[in-house]
Amino acid sequence: MEPIAGCISFVRSLVRRMHLCCDSFWTEVLQHRERLLRLVRRRLPNLHDAEDCVQEAMLRAATHRDLDRDRLGPFLTTVAMRLCIDSYRERERWQRLLLRITDEEPEMLEEAVCDQEFGRWLLRQAGQLRGRERQVMLARADGISIAEFARINQISVKAAEGAFTRGRARLRHMCTQSLGESCG
Repeated sequence: MEPIAGCISFVRSLVRRMHLCCDSFWTEVLQHRERLLRLVRRRLPNLHDAEDCVQEAMLRAATHRDLDRDRLGPFLTTVAMRLCIDSYRERERWQRLLLRITDEEPEMLEEAVCDQEFGRWLLRQAGQLRGRERQVMLARADGISIAEFARINQISVKAAEGAFTRGRARLRHMCTQSLGESCG
């Protein structure tokens, strides 16, 4: 059986079962809705997530075979609480994924401002370099790769890498000198 055909037959059987006991079942389920909404609303950040959680719990109750009507309230409560936990787990999973993608720790505002100012200072220092070292450093600052810089300037990649390495060493030396002057 194809997956789509299986889904269609599942939905049809669900609709058939729901029509057989629809009125009395949904009447009982809806009696628990407000209680569940209050319970879930305290645990989830916004009303829309809480409503989604309660609706999901009610749908799971509808699809659960052989659900004892006397246990409907506790079943809905348990399912709703587990869905809240799943929501928090999913949110945590996304936060970890975003941190892994950016591969950075969240920065403090002061650190970000200092980093930007240091970057501007370093770019001005790169402008003071001479010849090919300045060209390759400014090209890298513009996002041009060393290989692309070599192709544009019709030089070998080794020559471009050498100019970049020398330029970086000179900038490091300038930083050391500047820090030595400001500290001493």
